[in-house]
Parts: sequence; C-alpha cells; structure tokens
Amino acid sequence: MPKSTFSDVVAKGMNIDSLGTRPVEGMVADLDEALATLREYQRRLRANRRYGVLLVVQGLDASGKDSLIRTLSRGMDPAGFRVHSFSRPLAEEVHHDFLWRVWRHLPERGEVVAFNRSHYESVLAERLWPVSEHASDEWPRKYESINAFEQHLHREGTRIIKVWLNTSKEEQRQRLLKRLDTPRKRWKFDDADVQSWAARDDYLSLVNEVLPATHTECAPWHVIPNDSKSAARAEVAAILAATLMALAPDYPQENRDCIDRYRALLQDTEN
Repeated sequence: MPKSTFSDVVAKGMNIDSLGTRPVEGMVADLDEALATLREYQRRLRANRRYGVLLVVQGLDASGKDSLIRTLSRGMDPAGFRVHSFSRPLAEEVHHDFLWRVWRHLPERGEVVAFNRSHYESVLAERLWPVSEHASDEWPRKYESINAFEQHLHREGTRIIKVWLNTSKEEQRQRLLKRLDTPRKRWKFDDADVQSWAARDDYLSLVNEVLPATHTECAPWHVIPNDSKSAARAEVAAILAATLMALAPDYPQENRDCIDRYRALLQDTEN
C-alpha cells in the first residue's frame, strides 16, 4: 500500500488541515505501473465474479475528482467499470431516505464502480445546505446507518475504498482561479460555488467529524495529499490496484474436460 497516504491517523479529534497536502518525497507510487496492474487484475476480478469494488471519491471543489477518475479509467476495461456522479438530491431523491439513491448504482460482482461524491454528501454538504426540511439531522444515527450499510456491502462481497483528496487552501484557490480563467470550464460555476468557498472552514470541521465516525475496518478512509494532482492520481491508482490484486490474484480454474473436448472438436478437420 502507498506510504504517503494517511489512514492510520483518521481518529476522533483529528484536524484535516494539519495533515499533509504535499506528497512524501520518494514515496509516491508509479502511475504507469499502477495502471498496468489495474488492467490485468481488473480482468481477473471480472473473470472470477466473486467481489465487486466501490471507490468513493470525496474532496473540496477543484480537488480533481473528475480528472482522477478519468485517469483511473485509462487502466480499466469499460465493460467492467462504471462511474456515477452525485449532485444535490433532486426530484424523487429528496422524498426518500438518504441511502435510497445509492443502491441502484452499486457494483455487481466482478465490477468496479467509482462514486464522484457519494452518500457522504448527506452528512457533509447537505448539513450546511439542507435539501429538505424533513431530512434527518440526527447525525450520529446517520453515521450508524452509513457504517451498517457499508458493513452489509462488505459481507455481501463489495469491497469499499474511500478517499479524501486533501487540498490546501492556497492550492484550491489557485485551481479555482484557473477555472475562472479557462472559458471552457466557466460553465461549472454558480452561486453554490461562492457559498462553498466561503464555507470552507465549516465544511472541513464536518470532515473532521465525519471521517473518524465512518472509518471502519471494512471501509477505512484514505486521506490523499492532493496539492500534486499527478501524485494523488498515482496514489489512488496504487491503492485500487493493490485491492484488486488481493481480491483476484489468479484467473478461475479452467475446466480441463471442456477445453479438451473443444480442442478436439476444432481440430477435427473432417467436420
């Protein structure tokens, strides 16, 4: 597992701002190597169809969630890789429990699914900007629901990788300014982005609460130093690759009788 990520320090009383946002020199994973590993072991995962993998990507605005997932897709067969992006709950989603909209997008066995934002929006962004007057605000109970949900998925064969892309305030500011200066990216901005930047400290105070409350043995959080996008992408790719290697180290055992019969049939030139 990459050594420049933070997982063992996710605990009650943590301060996300005190954790590094720059990669540890000499400990950054090799992106090309990680993607090559993904290509091979995703095939094995799909061939075995025993486990599914859910990658949850969370981070502040301009943390590079989209570009991270695009990079990972370079090492994945699209037949076994899906992405779903979660925005604020809309229409019928508002009128259901907060986990309802997640179920339909979960991976099947043999599949990798990446969530760009996720069910964690319910205890992060929606806590600052509620979507419904009827939404539950009993946060400890929501944490219990999330942990029970993820434990259930783990028991049923879904392995969960949760990453927080840890970006410094200055790096985020520079990335947002770059977006403003890039015409093809300006469409992404609305009033919510202004509110989000102004509420950065309040949002991170929630992160300090949410991560420890939902950091479990079956679904731990990985805090990724993210001021270098290239290093962050390599770290997440390496974590995902290591997970696939553990889940599907080999292809399924072949059926020798079937293979021998098929070979004999193909080699029979008289028929």
